[in-house]
Order: sequence, then structure tokens, then C-alpha cells
Amino acid sequence: MKRITVLLAEDHMVVREGFRKMLELEDDLEIVGEAEDGRQAVAMVKKLRPAVVLMDIAMPRLNGLEATRQVLKAVPATKVLMLSAHSDDAYIEDATDSGAVGFLLKQTSSHVVCEAIREVQKGKIYFCPSIARRLHERDRKSSNPAGTPARNARLTSREIEVLQLIAEGKANKQTASELGIGIKTVEKHREHLMQKLNIHDTAGLTRYAISAGIIESSVQLTIV
Repeated sequence: MKRITVLLAEDHMVVREGFRKMLELEDDLEIVGEAEDGRQAVAMVKKLRPAVVLMDIAMPRLNGLEATRQVLKAVPATKVLMLSAHSDDAYIEDATDSGAVGFLLKQTSSHVVCEAIREVQKGKIYFCPSIARRLHERDRKSSNPAGTPARNARLTSREIEVLQLIAEGKANKQTASELGIGIKTVEKHREHLMQKLNIHDTAGLTRYAISAGIIESSVQLTIV
């Protein structure tokens, strides 16, 4: 029997170890790699080409949403299951907009996690039971109740990368080095972000990044 290859992308080591031990008990699942941040996850997917990625939605250097977009652009056959401690509708919408084919809460049972991996590998979409029930009820009422586009729809992939690094407290020089671009290019992206979002200070950009699920609130503790 050919086993389903899985990459774990989670920045908290304890959580990652828990998922690894859980999946190692399954004969048809094989963990081929572990990533500690979004950028590493993208690089490992390109190298290892796993069938499924368990992707934490909030990770350093590159968040799970943008990492998912880059993973699917590089290796379209890979399926991404998003992991989060939060079940807000906005998080779920952002995950599906990024291309994830499933959404799991981190407190989900091992049975559900394994079932989700098997289902998305077959080409199906999977949400953990509590979320699936809520989405089903919401979809009965309206396919788009808010009537608004996704919160990050106006931003380019590169702008989201720059926004995350700004929100993580990186200076322009550090951001330029991280992304392999010039400082003037970073400054241009920062200007475009402020214009598009109508936000004109770093603290405001950081608050936006938190509200949009690009970073976790614990990343920046100095916001006023």
C-alpha cells in the first residue's frame, strides 16, 4: 500500500511533536518533513513534494496563508490542510481563499486529523465537524452574507510578505535581506500598503496584520 506523504508546518515544537506521534501510529501515513516557519515550509514542499501539508495559519517569517499560496503555485498537486486554534469565520474564509482544501482546529481528535488527510488526498474538501456544521448552516442562509471581498484580496503576494515582516518588527534593511530585494523596493511596498489600507503608521499596519490573521497578537507586544 502506497502511503500518503505528509509535511508538518508548525512553529511550536510541542504541538508539532504531538502531531508527529499521532500520525506515526497510522500505517498509511508517512511524515516526510517538519517545518518551523512558513518560508521553510515552502522550500520543503518544493523539495519533498508531499501529498498533504498540515499548515499552521500563524507562523513566523511567512504566515500559513501566504505560505499556502506559494506552495500551491510551486506544487499544485499538494493539498493543504490549515491548522488553527481559532474557528472564526474570517480565518476560515482566508484559509480557503489562499487555496487550502480543509480547516482543522488544533484541539481536533487524532481520528479526525487522520480522516481529513485521507479525504483531501482523494481530492475532497474537509472541515472539522464543528466548523462544517456552522458553515453548512451559514451557507443555507447566504453564500456571501457579508457581501464583501476577502480582507487581503487587495494586497499582492509580495505586499503580504512585506506586511508580515513589518508587523514582526523588522526594519526595512532586515525585510530587504529576508526577501532578497532592495531597500528602496521595500520602501515602495510599504508606501503601497499604507495607501491601499489607508493606514499611515507601523502600529496601524501591525494591528491590521493581527486582525487579518497574518500574525498572531503575541508576536507584537508593544502596540499602543
